[in-house]
Amino acid sequence: MPLAQLITAERLHARLDQANQVILDCRFALDDPTHGTRSYAEGHIPGARFADLEHDLSSAKIKGVTGRHPLPQADELVARLRAWGIDNDSDVVLYDDGPGAFAARAWWLLTWLGKRDGVFILDGGFKAWKEADLPLSDQLPTSQPGNFTGQADATLLLSAAQLQQRLGRAELTLLDARALPRFRGEVEPLDPVAGHIPGAQCAVFTDNLGSDGRFLPAEQLRARFDTLRGARPVEELVAYCGSGVTACHNLFAMSLAGYPLAPLYAGSWSEWITDPARPVATGD
Repeated sequence: MPLAQLITAERLHARLDQANQVILDCRFALDDPTHGTRSYAEGHIPGARFADLEHDLSSAKIKGVTGRHPLPQADELVARLRAWGIDNDSDVVLYDDGPGAFAARAWWLLTWLGKRDGVFILDGGFKAWKEADLPLSDQLPTSQPGNFTGQADATLLLSAAQLQQRLGRAELTLLDARALPRFRGEVEPLDPVAGHIPGAQCAVFTDNLGSDGRFLPAEQLRARFDTLRGARPVEELVAYCGSGVTACHNLFAMSLAGYPLAPLYAGSWSEWITDPARPVATGD
């Protein structure tokens, strides 16, 4: 079974009553941290539980030390997944408002903990569900605790120090998922320093999507990342973004395209700039 899997709104609707399926609503807005909880209360896919980026899918930020969305502690995340009713063999469906960045963060976390099958992202997210005129609920689901037993895979992560040692190596492909103006350092709405990690390439995560907001076909995604990588070895790919969230969208898209899962620099730009000794680049 492939690591990255999509599910359509229609298919999810047809299997809403499937036993041992857990749906997580991952809606969030970086400029409005209460957006997800409000949206969930107003209406969600029937049976979905709410997974908040900052409270469930991240640990607390430490000013001047970590990035904006540090990874959660593995044991705390496992406990949260069990509380949502997730078993080792559960199917898990993830969605956000549409683009998939926050759903992809949850997908990556499950992968990091060893759940490598039965995890789906709703293609087009909540927007696709509404466009299909499918039912909504404002009820809070109940479930028995699950038995999920995950363990963090350190090989999927790269620290700032490890990344800094690799900078300048000709074989490194370092992909930055942020929008081009932020990459160039022309604007920076979220972090105190603008720019990018030297040697990185801008690989805007939204370019993984078509005009309909769904993921591009696998062959188009493959062509995209083949072009970004060039002749460099696939084993030297590294993904990052502003805080370790949208980079997961690129990792999911690469997996859809048949690439092996590359490591994530989870602290990303917002952690990188906490140390003024680390180099910063601007422009292309």
